[in-house]
Amino acid sequence: MKVIILGAGRVGTSVAESLVGEANDITVVDIDAERLRLLQDRLDLRTVTGSASHPEVLKQAGVEEADMILAVTQNDETNLVACKLASILFNVPTKIARIRAADYLSHPEIFTPENFCVDFTICPEQILTDHIVKLIEFPEALQVLDFAGGLVKLVGMRASPDGTLVDKELQNIRKHMPSVDTRVAAIFRKGRAIMPERDTVIESGDEVFFIAASQDIRMVMSELKRMDKPIRRIMIAGGGNIGSRLAKSVERNHQVKLIEFDKASCERLAASLSSTLILHGDATDEALLEAENIDEMDLFCALTNDDENNIMASLLAKRMGARKVISLINRSVYVDLLQGGDIDIALSPSQVTIGTLLTHVRRADVSAVHSLRRGAAEALELVAHGDAKSSRVVGRRMDELDLPPGVGIGAIVRGKGNEHAPPKVLIAHHDTVIEPDDHVIVFAINKKLIPKVEKLFQVGMGFF
Repeated sequence: MKVIILGAGRVGTSVAESLVGEANDITVVDIDAERLRLLQDRLDLRTVTGSASHPEVLKQAGVEEADMILAVTQNDETNLVACKLASILFNVPTKIARIRAADYLSHPEIFTPENFCVDFTICPEQILTDHIVKLIEFPEALQVLDFAGGLVKLVGMRASPDGTLVDKELQNIRKHMPSVDTRVAAIFRKGRAIMPERDTVIESGDEVFFIAASQDIRMVMSELKRMDKPIRRIMIAGGGNIGSRLAKSVERNHQVKLIEFDKASCERLAASLSSTLILHGDATDEALLEAENIDEMDLFCALTNDDENNIMASLLAKRMGARKVISLINRSVYVDLLQGGDIDIALSPSQVTIGTLLTHVRRADVSAVHSLRRGAAEALELVAHGDAKSSRVVGRRMDELDLPPGVGIGAIVRGKGNEHAPPKVLIAHHDTVIEPDDHVIVFAINKKLIPKVEKLFQVGMGFF
């Protein structure tokens, strides 16, 4: 697939890194020549220096032969114009635009073929906000990912010594929860991936990813770790796009305090938020945190644009008594160093966002993609098409599938559903048979295995 990425910022670079090793022809366009040079030194791709909204620059990038453009510059207007040009001048089949302004997103008619010709929009700030809201809802989790429109969840959490299933074989799950069907998709132990078997033993400290119907998630979580008290009091450091969105999302049901350094931004936030207490100051100011009772906070979220400030504020808040801290960290090397230490969850914006983009790039019929373990692993929701003759998966039992080592199927969602017959969630077992149009949730412990998974789900020519 020939893909043109407009913008070599954090989102564009992250997408390029994910796609370049998967037999894709990638070209990246940016106005910053030095940034492109550094990117080309690391990755096997083409670069073009220039404005993404100029037709001649798009031509230099090869837009006439492109299958897709990803317009992910920092400027909404540039992204919109680039998609319009790609459609009316070059007839590019798929156009994806990064849109940050809520005002644009609240008017979907802007993106129609009659206007800016955007096929799909992404808003990294909103994706990240939704991700944090799920972590607030499930405070014991490291990641909470939705599939099949929320019918199925994949949850990652760290097993603790007080967990009922810790130091026991996985085959004991059914004995402990006879009324709940679940499957452990993968275990990461000291950074090493383990594909679970019936006799695999969960150890304290393991990072366990399991899949279950959404209504059963809390029961499964309680088997791996004692459930925490619900999060009621939240302090947010940073009133930018993410901090303000998060405060607006949770202020109705939580007590929220937001610290912002810029006075003008404080005034703007006070006008737009209804019950959040806005504090003008520095989130690394120990006296301010103490005065605002940081030791009573259930959650401290450091969401400024500065990695170092986020790290220092989170470490300080944890030391002063905050029950749980989440830190937004853009540099992936920092994320790997800090995750699971004094900072409970280190969030990489690019890794949280990447799945939404990959959903539209994967070669099979993909409904959802989620990046896991800071991009090392991946989970996909693929739709099975064809029949037993044209498909390698339809009509076959799980134990008959030619799955690459390191790939497992966690669950199947069957049926489109209506008010009389909702879709069925089936946890995958050895004798489960895949039927046409099933949504199959696949876990790969290494994202390099994804092309093999896509090929497995592609339909033979006989189907057409």
